Formats: sequence, C-alpha cells, structure tokens
Amino acid sequence: MRRRASLVLLSFAVFLAAMAPTLRWYVFPRVVKIPSNQYQVTVLEAKPATLLDYTTFKAEQVEKITIIQTLKGNVEESKRIERDAGRDVVVWDSLSYVKGPDGKMVSKIPERYVFDAHTQDPVNATGEMVDGDAVRRTGIEFKWPFLVEKRDYQYFDAQTRTSAPIHYKGTRTFRGMEVYYFEQTIPWTKVPMPKAMPIKGITPDLLAKTGLTRWYTTQRMFWVDPVTGAPVNGEEIHKEELRNAKALMGQDTVTVFAGHVKMREDYIESVGALVKSNRLAVLMVVSYLPWSFTVLAVLLLALALWLEARSRRPDPEDQAGPRPEPVTAPA
Repeated sequence: MRRRASLVLLSFAVFLAAMAPTLRWYVFPRVVKIPSNQYQVTVLEAKPATLLDYTTFKAEQVEKITIIQTLKGNVEESKRIERDAGRDVVVWDSLSYVKGPDGKMVSKIPERYVFDAHTQDPVNATGEMVDGDAVRRTGIEFKWPFLVEKRDYQYFDAQTRTSAPIHYKGTRTFRGMEVYYFEQTIPWTKVPMPKAMPIKGITPDLLAKTGLTRWYTTQRMFWVDPVTGAPVNGEEIHKEELRNAKALMGQDTVTVFAGHVKMREDYIESVGALVKSNRLAVLMVVSYLPWSFTVLAVLLLALALWLEARSRRPDPEDQAGPRPEPVTAPA
C-alpha cells in the first residue's frame, strides 16, 4: 500500500516539475498577449502653456492645454494582417487630439500602429501611418514588451516619423509600485505641418508656400511597470516653433506650443489600477505558479521517497520470528 502511494506521489511530482518550466518558457510567450480589441483613453494637460493664436499669429500664454489620447483596437484589420503575417497581430488606431482653453481644436494627429501581440515588435504592414503619411516603424511605441529589461530601447517618435533610443535611467518607486524610469530627448528637428489646422482655410500647403517651416523638440519621460511593460505615468517637456516666419509674422521664429505635459491625476489612478490587475495575471504565469509547482514537486518527491523507504523496511514483528504456540496444561 505504501509503495503504491509513493508511486502516485512520484507521478504528481514529475508532472508538477515538468509544468513549472513549461508555464514560464512555453505557455507565457504563446498565451500572454495584448488583446486585439483594447480601448483606452488618456488625458494629459499642460498648465500653463504657450500657444500660437492663428488669428493674430502671436504666441500667448494660456491657462491650460488638454491632450486627449485615444487607443482603439481594430479587430478587423488585425485579422486581415494576421492572415499574411502568420502571427498574432494588434492594430491600434490612435488619435492625439489637442484642444485649447476655449475647448476648440488646436491639432489632431491620427496614427495606425501595427505590432506583434506577444513581443510588441512592430509589424510593418499596409495602412501603417502617422497623420495620413505612410511610415515604417522600428522600435516600440506606447508600450514596452512584457518583462521589461534594464536597458535602452528604440522608441518611435510620431512627429519626426523616426525612432531614437529611449534610455533606461534606473528603478524608482511610483505610487507604491516599483517601476523602471526611461527618458528620451528629441533635438530640434524639422517636422511636417499637421494636416488638420485650427483655422479654416489655413492649410499646410498654404503655409509651406510662405516659406514657413515647423520645428519640434521634446524631452519624453515614462515610468514603466517592468512586468506588463505598460507606462503608469508619462510626461513631456514639449516645444514647437514656426521658423522663416518674418515675412508673415514680423519675426523669424514664433512659438507654436510650449509646455510641460503631464497625465491628469484621475487617469494616473485608473491606469495604475488596470496595470496592477494585468500585472497579477502575468506574474501568475511567469512566477507564482512555476515557483509553487516547483516547491510542491520537491515536497511530493520527498514524501514519495519517505514512503518508499518505509515500504522497504522489514516489519519488526516479522524480524522477531513466529510466535510460540501457547502451552496448555494437561487436565
């Protein structure tokens, strides 16, 4: 009976020992992924900010600029691209909508970002674009890979349509969470005019004919959860200028927008709650279950070996030999 029990326990120990690395190295890279139908809205603000008034062509300080960033998973496009790519693909249609203190549109930049659902590597496919311009991304955007490494990454900048290093600056604590802090600085670079302008009748082509050029620089900062790869906070010190503007505006350089852009407090809280929930799901597959299975397998193996040893040990009663027959006195 003991030997049978030890064999059963040994079988369970072997099964659990095999499942521990399987979860981490086989199940995780194939099962944990970004859903194709994800929808997320984030609101950022710059308070105060400098903004160009297109009616007077003068830069003025305003109380607040609001930036609404929307990410919407395009399920139909994901399925279409998956058929050719042969892997799980996510398509995010995003919109960065900027509005002034009066609530009117300042600019809006649509994007289509196509990437691998498991690794977050870009998948270059037809339809990938920024503000209607076809692009071919390298590096990440919006999100880091699962299980972020302590190193620099290539990060795509939508304004310049190019990728540049975003530097790992160390581990920090943000709202009680251990996060990795990253920074990227884009130097002054000539960039395209937005296709949607705030004043009717003013188009990028019209501004280009005057000789105006648009320049941009930013310092980008992210606090990233190292397990899910999702930023729990993001900020930018952002500046835009129109140059060669003397003929039209009376001075060579005019500020279009300048401000320190930060996530609004309520969105920091909602993003943090979402990340904590997703973090637990990822840790269950890559850490909690594998380690629990490993420890349980060792305990079951030890118990199986103990029962096996007990089953091989002779019974003390057998070692004593046969019991003598009771003697009955004659009557």
